[in-house]
Amino acid sequence: MRIYTRTGDGGQTSLRWGERVPKNALRVEVYGTVDEANAQVGLALALLDAEAAGPLQGVLLRVQQELFAVGADLATPPDRGRGDNPRVTEAMVAGLEADIDRLQADLDPLRAFILPGGTPAAAALHVARTVVRRAERSLVALAAQEPVDPVLLKYLNRLSDLLFVAARAANRAAGVPDTLVEWQKPR
Repeated sequence: MRIYTRTGDGGQTSLRWGERVPKNALRVEVYGTVDEANAQVGLALALLDAEAAGPLQGVLLRVQQELFAVGADLATPPDRGRGDNPRVTEAMVAGLEADIDRLQADLDPLRAFILPGGTPAAAALHVARTVVRRAERSLVALAAQEPVDPVLLKYLNRLSDLLFVAARAANRAAGVPDTLVEWQKPR
């Protein structure tokens, strides 16, 4: 497969089934942000230490596969069938919830806000979480303009929660405590 096609040199790209749209179309922005989140999850995977890799690696690899399904759904115009494309399902949302519950069971309960950071893997997971939140906000804007499968909104919302818990789990596995937000009193 050739990497370059020259078909996007004029500022347009193709949705699934060949419809041409500007590269700054909101639909393209949303699935581009999902792709960015996927790359950030890949970075977090590369940064996981050996102890944390066990429980988190499989979850994050599955999330990467599912993010491709999110992108495929978004690249399909709402008035066209998905064909054999993967499709985001309620079962995927339930899978994220099960992962959150399983990972959270080993964590101290949260009683305050925490700062994003800790280990390099946890910091990367926090960045991935914020990218997913940006994708979610863009998807809400897209849904105001044209039909969007509501399960995509659920999936992205739950995924950001999972990435938050995964960052805490990566820190815990490495023995790095959460850093609590210290509210400053006005002077």
